[in-house]
Amino acid sequence: MIDVRPFDTLGAANHGWLDAHHHFSFADYYDPKRMAWGNLRVWNDDAIAPKSGFPPHPHSDMEIITYVREGAITHQDSLGNKGRTEAGDVQVMSAGSGITHAEYNLENETTRLFQIWIVPSKRGGEPSWGARPFPKGDRSGRFVTLASGFAEDSEALPIRTDARVLGATLRKGETTEYPLGSERHAYLVPATGKIEINGVAANARDGVAISDTETLTVTALEDAELVMVDAA
Repeated sequence: MIDVRPFDTLGAANHGWLDAHHHFSFADYYDPKRMAWGNLRVWNDDAIAPKSGFPPHPHSDMEIITYVREGAITHQDSLGNKGRTEAGDVQVMSAGSGITHAEYNLENETTRLFQIWIVPSKRGGEPSWGARPFPKGDRSGRFVTLASGFAEDSEALPIRTDARVLGATLRKGETTEYPLGSERHAYLVPATGKIEINGVAANARDGVAISDTETLTVTALEDAELVMVDAA
């Protein structure tokens, strides 16, 4: 099953400093048909105005992955962590038993990012945060694992859940495959570019919900940057 969810059908809320689009029910946006996809609970497409951001607020029992598309985001939290994550790079916060954090755009340009929440395999545990660069050239023509709950993905940022977050960059006309497995749920969003997934077309920032599919074959109809979650 491949269900394309066009960008203009997503939930939306423009707060001035934050222009948010929600792939799943979130905050004031509620759609009973879009509550989650497997253990993937949130996928927000956020644009954060310069010199603004999310003030300190708490979380618990959630794996929160931030993929920066343009600009940069500066993180600080109650554990004393602080870091700046730039476009193309990824940060992960395992909220565990509880953490308070803030995310600010300290840049002079708008920061655009995907914020992804995945339900952890177990509740509680020590909270943690980490970030690392993932050069786009290293994922040219193929999917690379950015964050993972599987021990074999030792180069990815660790998350405490049965899921992977992957990225790929494809040139127009390039094709890549991903072995999903019929028991898994995938959710794919082209950050840029038009693509086909098993022959089904999707545009930039559309959501594509996939299940009951052994292998994904993705072809770029334009130069494309892809982010995907392989969820339980």
